[in-house]
Amino acid sequence: MPKVTLHGALNELRGKLGNLVFRKLKDGTIVVSSAPPKKDRRQKKRAKEKRSPAQKAHNDQFAEAAAYGKAAQTHPVYVRLAAASLTMNAYNFAQKDWWEAPTIHRIEQIKGCIRVRATDNVLVTRVRVSVLDGEGRIVEAGEAIKRRGNWWEFATRAQGQAITAEAWDMPGHLTRVDLPLR
Repeated sequence: MPKVTLHGALNELRGKLGNLVFRKLKDGTIVVSSAPPKKDRRQKKRAKEKRSPAQKAHNDQFAEAAAYGKAAQTHPVYVRLAAASLTMNAYNFAQKDWWEAPTIHRIEQIKGCIRVRATDNVLVTRVRVSVLDGEGRIVEAGEAIKRRGNWWEFATRAQGQAITAEAWDMPGHLTRVDLPLR
């Protein structure tokens, strides 16, 4: 990608000039792109009607992500991430967080303790652990406590046939992993 050094008044250029759009990023970089062609109301309506059900569902999801981003952009976690970033603002971080559910990487059972390693692109807010018997009934369940790094611990006295771990992130997405025991 070519790089151009601007001098004087051109250095503060932002907006649209002819068919070119100028955007200045937080790090001072100016991005120049061509503007999309104008569509009239009729063309927009036709394009919307031609969308497949999957495209319509994705558009609905994007609208939800945008609404979450707008509502959550003042949350201190997103504001702190934006302050450290040169290219993304708090709205971008909130919207990106909406798209990605947490991941449970590992479940370990150590004498009297169940450890769960869960991560998210921003923050895992809560982890719940359940110990199940052979018929799938809950023997013991509760909230895990955050420990060092991405590890969460749940103290247990129960012995079961399976463990279920659930992790939530800030937008409320849930990831669930069932681990059968020998």
